[in-house]
Amino acid sequence: MKRRTKVVWAILIGLLVSLAAGYGVVKAKTYGPSQAAQTAVKTATVTSNYTEFKGQASKTAIVFYPGALVDPASYSSWAKRVAQQGHSVYLMHFPLDLAVLAGNRADKVPSKVRRNYVIGGHSLGGVMASRYAVKHPRGLKGVFYLASYPDKKGRLDQTTLPALSMTASRDGVLNWSHYRQSKVYLPAHTTLVKIMGGNHAGFGSYGPQKGDRPATLTNAQQQVKVSQYLTRWLTKITE
Repeated sequence: MKRRTKVVWAILIGLLVSLAAGYGVVKAKTYGPSQAAQTAVKTATVTSNYTEFKGQASKTAIVFYPGALVDPASYSSWAKRVAQQGHSVYLMHFPLDLAVLAGNRADKVPSKVRRNYVIGGHSLGGVMASRYAVKHPRGLKGVFYLASYPDKKGRLDQTTLPALSMTASRDGVLNWSHYRQSKVYLPAHTTLVKIMGGNHAGFGSYGPQKGDRPATLTNAQQQVKVSQYLTRWLTKITE
């Protein structure tokens, strides 16, 4: 019996070590916020489930799913600007910074906020946000995609929801073939915007990303454009 117990403990310890090592590897690959984003996030309220940039309660709120392995604070620069226009922004937190591990995390946003909100995401985060939209239409006013697209599980082509699809001309990470094919899953009322000179990482503020192309815009310039296009769309769909 004692020998069996020792074996069990040895296995458990081995598993814990492996998990810890795996966690360390994943976190080491996470893209952290730039200095500008770190400064912007100081104006937000950070909880265990989301980072909130407070706007006006009467205006449509934004629930946002970050890209894979990107720290939520990396989107603080444009989020702060949008909140200054009155729209509260909730940058959702995920296990290991992977939205695919907790697709329903938007449930953690206060229910009163989800009576009037839009949801969206960057890259893989946008795919998961679209899937959430399909299953949670109540209070949802629209869906937006930053260098992203809906997959079959997140198809919205049979809905009347407005959508915003924002891409960048220098994006070297987005699978453009899949993006074009996925347009059949977008709602009829979809606004398409391309940021000329921008790239994939420029939808956040976390430095260069593997596989991306160099932008001809500065990150600050792309952050301004993201906030402008997003607020214009919000004004359009809520007027």
